[in-house]
Amino acid sequence: MKIVRCISCDGYGWLEDDFTGEVEDCSWCAGVGYVYRDGKTDYRIPPSDYEKCAAELERLEVERLREMGYQGSARKPWHQEIRKGTKLGQNPATKDTDDTNKDN
Repeated sequence: MKIVRCISCDGYGWLEDDFTGEVEDCSWCAGVGYVYRDGKTDYRIPPSDYEKCAAELERLEVERLREMGYQGSARKPWHQEIRKGTKLGQNPATKDTDDTNKDN
């Protein structure tokens, strides 16, 4: 059997109600985002198979994320433009470690 992206949730593993905003795990894939496909029939991947197919699931997820524009590397918070000027925008390695007398 082949592992493919879940047609119901498009690999997200969850669905959001358009009206209420409630989120729940996809009932087709049980929150995995991927299913087994045998011909034209899709089957949930049982939890007992997760370890066996983990590498393939990881590869498929990386492929899906790249389709959405993910570049493949995380940026430290102090390198993120949106965090500049905030506490999270400071590099902890260069931050003053003694904040107790900062205002005095």
